Amino acid sequence: ALALGGFLGMATGFDIGLSTKCVAIPKEMAMCQKIGYSEMRLPNLMGHTSMEEVILKATAWQRLAHTDCHPHVRTFLCSLFAPICLDTFLQPCRSMCAAVRERCAPLLACHGQPWPRSLDCDRFPAGDDMCLASLAKEHGHPHKVLPKPACQSCPAVEEFFPHKRVLEVFCDNNFAVKVKLSKKRTVLGHQDFNIECQVEFIIQGSLLPYEMQNMIQQWLLINENCTERMTQPHRPMVYLLVGNIEDSVVLVNHVYRWQKRDSQLTSATQKWRYHKCL
Repeated sequence: ALALGGFLGMATGFDIGLSTKCVAIPKEMAMCQKIGYSEMRLPNLMGHTSMEEVILKATAWQRLAHTDCHPHVRTFLCSLFAPICLDTFLQPCRSMCAAVRERCAPLLACHGQPWPRSLDCDRFPAGDDMCLASLAKEHGHPHKVLPKPACQSCPAVEEFFPHKRVLEVFCDNNFAVKVKLSKKRTVLGHQDFNIECQVEFIIQGSLLPYEMQNMIQQWLLINENCTERMTQPHRPMVYLLVGNIEDSVVLVNHVYRWQKRDSQLTSATQKWRYHKCL
């Protein structure tokens, strides 16, 4: 939930009473669901005047929000596209914008997109007292810093392999995750992905299986061109993604297609727990 204490600030150029109205955040804006409030101001801080325009423009940002490229990416985007319904507009601080841009702009660049001028951080307040600042400044609790998926070239999908070779690959890497991919249509009719992950093994400090699952889901969203290539329109596809975590970066090095009757991957994952690497 969005913590509001100490973050109230005013956006200039709007007369709240005359120029805006409170409306429910539509279900089509998935990135702003369960954000801590259910109503938004319209027009919003992006200058969108109709709900149709808000939904259309926000859709392009949904996938970036779901990558969790920065802990406050959803807070930042929703404060602009779906500002909370208060007596004053609550803008993000320039420092929050800069922090989100630093972590998330490389992911846009991965798809050939620059950081947009409409999100120029200079347009936001410079101080952190009258705007939406980083919550980390308010709460001194230490947060577990998790490795981040990288934008990378797609590994070739391998389809023919003996289980002994797979075990050698396991020895050279520190995680293997079984992934089930299928296509789905969003409420607006756009193509999206269903992603299910099952961790086969992790050799990486104190990482937990659900953390590894989240990282692979983020990798598949960030490297959407790879995911698109692996996904079929009419049936789910299953793969084994094998890779390393190096310098806090998640890299996928091998992709194996896991077919129903294939015994090699099943055999490799079963024998792995007893296998001794050379």
